[in-house]
Amino acid sequence: MSTHFVGEGNIGSASEFREFPGGNDEPRRLLRLNVYFDNPVPTKDGYEDRGGYWAPVELWHRDAEHWKTLYQKGMRVLVEGRTVRDEWEDADENERVTFKIEARRIGILPYRLEAVTLIQKQASDPSHPAE
Repeated sequence: MSTHFVGEGNIGSASEFREFPGGNDEPRRLLRLNVYFDNPVPTKDGYEDRGGYWAPVELWHRDAEHWKTLYQKGMRVLVEGRTVRDEWEDADENERVTFKIEARRIGILPYRLEAVTLIQKQASDPSHPAE
C-alpha cells in the first residue's frame, strides 16, 4: 500500500547514509532523514502546531553520499514521494507497523540559510538539466 505524499517539515537529526553492494553493478545508495512534518495553524499570536508527526524519509540516489553533508538538522525541507507501510519486528519479536516516506525529491527551503554555493556544472552529467 502506498499513497502520494507532499509535505513540509524540519530535519530532526543528522542524516544517515548507507551503501548496498550491487554485485557487478554500481552500489545502491540510501540517504535517511528523520523529519517532523508540522501542521501550523494561525492564531492571534502567530502559529500553533496542531497534529504534526515524525516520519522517516528515505531517498535512494547515486549522489546520496554527497547529500549526507548537505541536509542538516533543523533545515526546512519539502518532501515529495509516497507513503509506504513498513512492517517489522521489535527486539521482543512483537510485530510493529510504521509508515515511512520514500522520497522522489527533497527540496531545501530557504528558511535560516545564510548562503548557497553552486558547483561548476559537468558537461557530461545527465543529472543536471541543461541551463
